Amino acid sequence: MAILKKSAIKTAAAISVSTLLQTGHASESPIPQDSAQSYHQQAAWQEIQQFLPERLQLDLGNLPLERIWEWQGHQVHLDRYLNPSSKVRVILLHGVGTNGRQMSLIVGAPLARHGYETVAIDLPNYGLTQVDSNHPVRYDDWVQLVSDFIDAELQRDPRPIVLYGLSAGGMLAYHAAAKNRKVAGIIGMTFLDQRFQRVRDETARNLLMSRVGIPFAEVAAHTPLAGIKLPMTLVSKMSALVNDPNALKAFLADKTSAGNWASLRFLASYENYVPLLEPSEFDVCPILLTQPAEDHWTPLPLSKLVLDQVHKVPVTIVELEGAGHYPVEDRGLQQLETAIVVFLEGIQPE
Repeated sequence: MAILKKSAIKTAAAISVSTLLQTGHASESPIPQDSAQSYHQQAAWQEIQQFLPERLQLDLGNLPLERIWEWQGHQVHLDRYLNPSSKVRVILLHGVGTNGRQMSLIVGAPLARHGYETVAIDLPNYGLTQVDSNHPVRYDDWVQLVSDFIDAELQRDPRPIVLYGLSAGGMLAYHAAAKNRKVAGIIGMTFLDQRFQRVRDETARNLLMSRVGIPFAEVAAHTPLAGIKLPMTLVSKMSALVNDPNALKAFLADKTSAGNWASLRFLASYENYVPLLEPSEFDVCPILLTQPAEDHWTPLPLSKLVLDQVHKVPVTIVELEGAGHYPVEDRGLQQLETAIVVFLEGIQPE
């Protein structure tokens, strides 16, 4: 596994910080390279990227800028690719088995090469975000965080914002857009409404978890047991995260993504979240689904349970040939990149 050289990283980081200061992100803080909150110190993502096509692997010349955004006591890690000339900005949202750096690998950096500004968020309890122990995290907090981040971005810069979400991040993008209503577009790699029993049955590890475990979490969330954590590999069908078995081992070994544990409190709120706009009433922005054709965790029919109800905005579905849930397959990744760029080109600044 290739390990990035610290001396070269320092130069790249210094250039990125200079660029950032010129664009006025005054509410954010730089991350020291020797900090445990920097991906410079994490080997997991470097191992994972070895399973991606070589053209997508990050090197010292295209690393994202790492920043901290403070939100309700949490120190939220950001991966930024800045471009003041980009007419649209894209916020990247991971799911319950990935993190922000893994979004930068397959979406953030490729879009940056097309001239788009992107930022990937490590949501609380994932990635390198440091969580305030006095503020237990619920899924509702994820929705509020994304909505507040959209507001913060628009306050400093009026350029349109598009949300991209992988896996559970797709529905998170929908939930945040429904709450915030100041989003120009949504792109999802699946849209999963966990209120449907079919979705629970097909995305949980097994029927025992979906029919017994999740209802137990819903009850326990209102008791002193709410803080008990379970491995996401036990709760969900994490074995279908990626179709390459060796890549899967690397993901599962990463405690900041697929190897993470979630509290009963979080799981209960995730399974039962009610959006501010139901799909039949959603009128905020166009939607693009980039559906991996070989997704053995969240196949197309599950997303259609949501999207078939959407009638007030355009909905586009693009299938990614040969791609798994987290795609590492080059053909599918190329199609993902093309579909997103075409969608973004259709977003017109107000």
